[in-house]
Amino acid sequence: MEVSGMELWLCVLIAATNAALLMVRWSRSHLSWSVVLVVVEVILCYWISNGSVAAILLSASCGCCVIHFTAGRKEDILPVQGKAVLITGCDSGFGYNLAKILDKAGIKVYAGVLEEFGPGAQRLREVSSAQLTILQMDITDVNQISEAHKLIKSQIGEAGLWGLVNNAGVLGHTCDGELLPMRILRKIMNVNFIAGVEVTKVFLPLIRQAQGRIVCVSSMSGEVPFPGFAAYGASKAAVLSYYGALRQELSRWGIKVVIVQPGGFKTNILGNQEDWIKIQKEILSTQPREVIDVYGEEYICSMQHRLSNMTAHACTDFKPVLDDLQHALLSEKPRPFYHPGHNAWAIPVLQRICPTLLFDAIFAQIFPLTSSAQ
Repeated sequence: MEVSGMELWLCVLIAATNAALLMVRWSRSHLSWSVVLVVVEVILCYWISNGSVAAILLSASCGCCVIHFTAGRKEDILPVQGKAVLITGCDSGFGYNLAKILDKAGIKVYAGVLEEFGPGAQRLREVSSAQLTILQMDITDVNQISEAHKLIKSQIGEAGLWGLVNNAGVLGHTCDGELLPMRILRKIMNVNFIAGVEVTKVFLPLIRQAQGRIVCVSSMSGEVPFPGFAAYGASKAAVLSYYGALRQELSRWGIKVVIVQPGGFKTNILGNQEDWIKIQKEILSTQPREVIDVYGEEYICSMQHRLSNMTAHACTDFKPVLDDLQHALLSEKPRPFYHPGHNAWAIPVLQRICPTLLFDAIFAQIFPLTSSAQ
């Protein structure tokens, strides 16, 4: 039977749209995005088929079926009794809020903080139960990691450690890769990748004992190269690669490794005006004069506005991230990747399907790069 061009295009359209719809549902995005995709699918089918009722009904029914079966999935959540979880970076942001939620749920939480008697740790003490333990845990300090391990091992016994959430991280500064001081680049790589690996390796025997979970908070910048985020993106790309391999290697012991890649959320990782000015001065004082002349001091001083814009547009509702972190820890069948937040899954997909020249052109509009040399 010969297939007409119109029928072929209809098949491609329906298949592609429902594949996109499935990705939206799988990423646990809001239902409205799914409805929008179905509406777009129906409109395109109407246009391509010249108003064919059969084609419109087929496309609409396919879309509704995807929504129905994915929205109706019942996932088994494991009991929390006897489970212990270590979370790093609990001074603020995702770690702080996750520690509160898990503690309230009845899980034994070990909350690692950079400053044991800092304001974040103090607030956490005030709102948590006596079961939550706050640990002085600068993850770049091997002695503090060792002390935390010794304490946790002495308390959890043979049950082992159910979960490790590698959440601690730093952004450093939004800065062109050539301009970023090596001191800051090394710090970013150390905190975001090397130190997290150190923590993982130390606690893996306890996690293996419980056949537990390793959950890493990464970023979509580990997949997508954002201008101004060369060092941060490199550290998160290392996280993706290392823990992706670990996911496969540790599966033989029933250990699940999960990576959560949030979109833009307003956490303390973005720093503040005082930090930005300090780094800006360091850039101007450490770079060769010829490099400063090429970029221009005005451009270097303007880079902090990228962070200001990010902070202004970042989401303040952490619920999508916290929901995914809980799901990763307690679902019987956690997914290997989660993409909470607006565009957290869409931008990486766009980067994969777009020609590089087109993608770079799009990002040039979002992240305009200018210097005195241009």
